[in-house]
Amino acid sequence: MDEWTGTVPQRKLGYQGPAVSCVCFGSLAISPLQGRVTAREGTEIFQYAVERGINWVDTAEIYHNYEQLAPVLRKYPEVRVVTKSYAVTAAEIKASVEKARKALERDTLDFFLLHEQESALTLKGHQAAWEELLELKERGIVRWIGISTHAAAGVRGGALLPGIDVIHPLLNYRGLGIIDGALPDMLAAIQFAAELRIGMYAMKVFGGGHLAQDPALAVRFVQSVHGVQAMALGMSSKDEVDYNLLLVNRRRIPEALRRKVLHRQRKLVIADWCQGCGRCVESCPQKALRLEGAVVKVREEECILCGYCGHACPHFCLKIV
Repeated sequence: MDEWTGTVPQRKLGYQGPAVSCVCFGSLAISPLQGRVTAREGTEIFQYAVERGINWVDTAEIYHNYEQLAPVLRKYPEVRVVTKSYAVTAAEIKASVEKARKALERDTLDFFLLHEQESALTLKGHQAAWEELLELKERGIVRWIGISTHAAAGVRGGALLPGIDVIHPLLNYRGLGIIDGALPDMLAAIQFAAELRIGMYAMKVFGGGHLAQDPALAVRFVQSVHGVQAMALGMSSKDEVDYNLLLVNRRRIPEALRRKVLHRQRKLVIADWCQGCGRCVESCPQKALRLEGAVVKVREEECILCGYCGHACPHFCLKIV
């Protein structure tokens, strides 16, 4: 049998948070932003993951996949949702929260995060949005609030926010994707947040695919970091769901399943109708894109396959395949 048939261990997310499965379903991989599967296929994969014990899902306003997740959430109301927004003002965060509540068919949202915060300085720029999240939390519209970040300074700055419950940091054993330093800086920041008993779940565990040749090492490293209770893993097939659950639970992975999952190499493709407007270059948090004349090029060693550049392109030129 290649399928996962066990019980997924649960972890308490920080001091204030709920018990969640040690794996969070990373829905970016099934979203239109990455375009790996159809909307219907993505819904089926998400439901498959839930039926195998994953009890929470990570999404974001930018992923444009609330409607893709809603049918499963309707069927399994106990599944918790993390969503995120780039909102800066109180009005913007209100609109983002209401959009999520309506599309996800939830009166109360489980987690709402400020998306991709870089430092105390960017958090200061989002102060009005944070204060509104505190108010929404007080009113019971949002249960837990926090930030996501690719930066060590983002973790440190976020840990000092009043009322913060959870931080979603980029973390992998080579430090790929950290935008303001190296792995030791991120580990020190995570330790600082852990001492404040803030819940943490990691992203980019496989470094955008760069570390996929030794996935067991990648997972074991994150599991060894004190203060990180869980990890979000992107899954765009039922095989990947089974593979990841076997992997994180240190179970034997059948060779046939290993071949099906590990042989799916992906990369960012830029279509030949690129207009060279540069919007994707500006949107890339990893600085992995550059303009050469009127054409955009990708530095593959820097790209972590987040797909955010595709959202910025007005001509739909970028796609992960």
